[in-house]
Amino acid sequence: MIPWEVLDTVPIPGGGNLRLKRRGAEFSIMLGTNELMNSRLSGSEEALARLACDRIRRRPAPTVLIGGLGMGFTLREALAQLDADARVVVAELVPAVVGWARGPMAEIFGGCIDDPRVAIHETDVGKLIDSATAAYDAILLDVDNGPQGLTRAANDGLYAAAGLRAAHSALRPGGVLAVWSSGPDSSFTQRLKRAGFSVEEKIVKANRGRSGARHVIWIAVRP
Repeated sequence: MIPWEVLDTVPIPGGGNLRLKRRGAEFSIMLGTNELMNSRLSGSEEALARLACDRIRRRPAPTVLIGGLGMGFTLREALAQLDADARVVVAELVPAVVGWARGPMAEIFGGCIDDPRVAIHETDVGKLIDSATAAYDAILLDVDNGPQGLTRAANDGLYAAAGLRAAHSALRPGGVLAVWSSGPDSSFTQRLKRAGFSVEEKIVKANRGRSGARHVIWIAVRP
């Protein structure tokens, strides 16, 4: 068995440290003892992009905001789904994660962050949402473990009533808010509805096989 090697450890705003680990060709990003993502499990992150982009595919020159760069699975799938006239804005709070994408995990990213359609902002996605009005055709959020924040308490604001109203305002009519979660949360579904969205919950596979964990994606549409 090849042992895990810690490649980098960086602090995150609000406390705690992210660790990038490698074992052979496998990568893992950890927060404490919690694994936030693994390079072998990309299915649900890809589904996040696929489900959202399917709703806006026919729009001319759509603009998509992705909260959280992670290992680039959502970004790469969004680029595969969208035409050449699309624009994809990625908000990543931890600059080191962008560095990992260009460094040790460059092969996983496959150059997607250098796609001419992509703009990377090293900032809190909440700031981009709060400052926007009818600016995005889709907002994809995968910045935490789901509506119950794990990595930092400030993420809770994205999923609270005020954060959802801000996302509603930042979307164009018919736009999509897609939210990834490790598990279900019925109260979050109700908050989305109270914020003015029509909502669908999708259960998706964490990997591409038949077995394994299941994750939840909310597809919330601004009417």
